[in-house]
Amino acid sequence: MVSENELKALFESQLKGQLVTLEAVRKGILYNVLLTILLLAALAAMNFWLISQNPHVVVIILVVLISLALLIYFIYKTSQQKKRYRESFKSGVVAEVVKLINPEWQYNCDSCISEESYWQSCLFPHRYDRYHGDDFVSGMIDRTDFQFSELHTEYKQVTYGSKGQRHEQWITIFRGLFMHADFNKYFSGTTFVLPDTAERLLGAFGQSLQKLSSRGELVKLENPDFEKLFVVYSSDQVESRYILTPAIMEAMVHLHQRFDGDIYFSFVGSRVYFAKGFSTALFEPNIFRSGVNFADVKEMFDLFGMISVLVQELNLNTRIWTKA
Repeated sequence: MVSENELKALFESQLKGQLVTLEAVRKGILYNVLLTILLLAALAAMNFWLISQNPHVVVIILVVLISLALLIYFIYKTSQQKKRYRESFKSGVVAEVVKLINPEWQYNCDSCISEESYWQSCLFPHRYDRYHGDDFVSGMIDRTDFQFSELHTEYKQVTYGSKGQRHEQWITIFRGLFMHADFNKYFSGTTFVLPDTAERLLGAFGQSLQKLSSRGELVKLENPDFEKLFVVYSSDQVESRYILTPAIMEAMVHLHQRFDGDIYFSFVGSRVYFAKGFSTALFEPNIFRSGVNFADVKEMFDLFGMISVLVQELNLNTRIWTKA
């Protein structure tokens, strides 16, 4: 893992120049956004005034059509600019940050973790109606292969009002970073390590609720710090204890502290799956403020660096087992 000083050196020597060039594009997009808003207000005012003058209906239709055409043109122009800006930002900045961490890793800004991998993790079993993501990274850390991306899954909820009105709402199932890596051991069962929100919120009553799960048997372990943060379910009590060694449990506590929030794990097949939720899109340029900012690059670097931290903390490169 490279140091922060190396990252600063890259920022000053290469990324800063890229970001300064992109700054002119960003300002152009922002100008067009503001112009579109002003144009919309002006066209609305003009149309209201025109209607108040009681002109011929043909004149009204003609003015409305011209107004709509102008508005569509500006919206399309702005969307194309934003698309080009995003592509330049991803290839010129995000890809370079990934390359700095490890030049052999593969990065694809428009790809994501496969739906098959998402389902195999069994972490979020709710059916989804929308599945999308980006910033896919794959590669090796020493002897451990991994895949990692941003991911967002949603389902559509349809309700009906008292008069039969149909309302659609998109509900997020998971939004954040999703990863899976080789654990170098085939599991006959499935083990889940999930945030223990029930015990944290409800105390002793929450402990009793833990037993009510379709994910398998509740597994109680001997690490009190681990037990405060996580709840474990498994289809195989013996195997779950074999996986969750004292070192692994301590590593998961460290990861929870380091990543500041709920994290999810599952052990399925021969892979460990990991998910960390975020409420906003990651690795995306912001047109409403300057992108020439080392702090933003450092945040990207730290998020991609989560991959290495996970592999190191979970000690995945120490082949204490052989696949069998």
